[in-house]
Amino acid sequence: MRVTEKGQVTIPQSIRVALGINPGTEVEFELQGDHAVVKRIVQPDVVAERLENYAGSADVGMSTDEILALTRR
Repeated sequence: MRVTEKGQVTIPQSIRVALGINPGTEVEFELQGDHAVVKRIVQPDVVAERLENYAGSADVGMSTDEILALTRR
């Protein structure tokens, strides 16, 4: 892998997929001895927004007590 004149490198696809890095994803670099580690930054507000989108999506028409009773049989 070669660094461009602007200091850019391409993150290999296998690493992007493993870390969930997509266009627009924020990353940070951390020095560890003589090498660097790239980390995906998860914004807390983005996580909360995603959770809100899923709220109530698993409604099966049963109460919590009914679900617990099924799991305890």
